[in-house]
Amino acid sequence: MKITLVAVGLRQPRWAKEAVDDFVKRFPPGFAVTIKEVRAEARSGQPLERILAAESDRLRAATPAGSVLVALDERGEDWTSTRFAEQLGRWRDASEHVAFLIGGPDGLAPELKRAARILLRLSSMTLPHALARLVLVEQLYRAWSLLANHPYHRA
Repeated sequence: MKITLVAVGLRQPRWAKEAVDDFVKRFPPGFAVTIKEVRAEARSGQPLERILAAESDRLRAATPAGSVLVALDERGEDWTSTRFAEQLGRWRDASEHVAFLIGGPDGLAPELKRAARILLRLSSMTLPHALARLVLVEQLYRAWSLLANHPYHRA
């Protein structure tokens, strides 16, 4: 299975990058997780629509063609870890490449959200972007552990 996390923002705090990298290294070869970062648009003096459109273009360009799009959004569906694992298992069994999209400080452009198969919320609370990446990668690892009957989920 191939999973791509495409996120706005090139510089993450060291603690977050190290934690994300640690989880990414844990996945077995058949469950590849790749992180792609795109540059955030400058916020000064530009209308929000233009900022979101520019970031949307970068996110689309970095997303592998034909991927199932999952947009992270504060108004998205709230799933349990088990439901997330079950859905990931269905995508795996269908040989679908999945791309998770994380927007910048202002979120994702409305047209990118409409193009997504699923809008997913990681938490009802607002998370800093570095923490959102880490939570998503940890949940991907947890989902893999559930699908593989690995003890991580209950360890």
